[in-house]
Amino acid sequence: MAIRKFKPTTPGQRHKIIGSFENITTNVPEKSLVVGKSASGGRNSQGKMTVQYLGGGHKRRYRIIDFKRTKDGIPAIVKTIEYDPNRSARIALLYYADGAKTYILAPNGLKVGTTVMSGADAAPEVGNSLPLSRIPIGTVVHNIELRPGQGAKIVRSAGSFAQLTSREGAYAIIKMPSGEIRKILATCKATIGSVGNSDHKLERSGKAGRSRWLGRRPHNRGVTKNPVDHPMGGGEGRASGGHPRSPKGLYSKGLKTRAPKKHSSKYIVERRKKK
Repeated sequence: MAIRKFKPTTPGQRHKIIGSFENITTNVPEKSLVVGKSASGGRNSQGKMTVQYLGGGHKRRYRIIDFKRTKDGIPAIVKTIEYDPNRSARIALLYYADGAKTYILAPNGLKVGTTVMSGADAAPEVGNSLPLSRIPIGTVVHNIELRPGQGAKIVRSAGSFAQLTSREGAYAIIKMPSGEIRKILATCKATIGSVGNSDHKLERSGKAGRSRWLGRRPHNRGVTKNPVDHPMGGGEGRASGGHPRSPKGLYSKGLKTRAPKKHSSKYIVERRKKK
């Protein structure tokens, strides 16, 4: 994966850095795996704005991704590597031996024509999905389930990966991308390798219009607003502000927001490192 820089022929091109699409093999998605996607614009069912700075953006169609990988023991061939407008990672179209077609997240190193498989008997190779109990210690993984059969919930964004560090009884010890170390049931599945498109973090939009294409409206700070609109608004000149907080009045710096009795807290072995 590489990035592209542009000659400054326009102000927007001067700072624009985008990913290269050289590994993408088609721009037409599989019709049977595509559904329509509606946008809320940040409004709830009453039409009231509940999330700020959302709206507009290019129309998207949702690609149905197979996060469960339930077709155990059936080999599948990677047919295409495609762009997905709904996520930072690339996706791969699989053709199974029984005729089924599915999309998966494309890990680093997965190429068209490669054969992948899922299940306890699959080899620990890039793109294969196995229970954590069958994956060698020290292996880099992504697309990890939190409950058996639930489907992958964590480590799914471009360039991210976790590492299987050890096993304790019925649990596997996973080092997360954040640095957190946690226990996950060893019967949960994970996919070998790291998520592709690792240069996504180097991209720069170059202009405000590109954020609008993504459905992001201009974001102004709370201190620039009036008191009726934000707790930090108002004041003469720049004499305003106070302790940073959200529009609802909740402190946004240093206040712990994790539920103290959250069920999954007991599975955290070591918290992530604070900056």
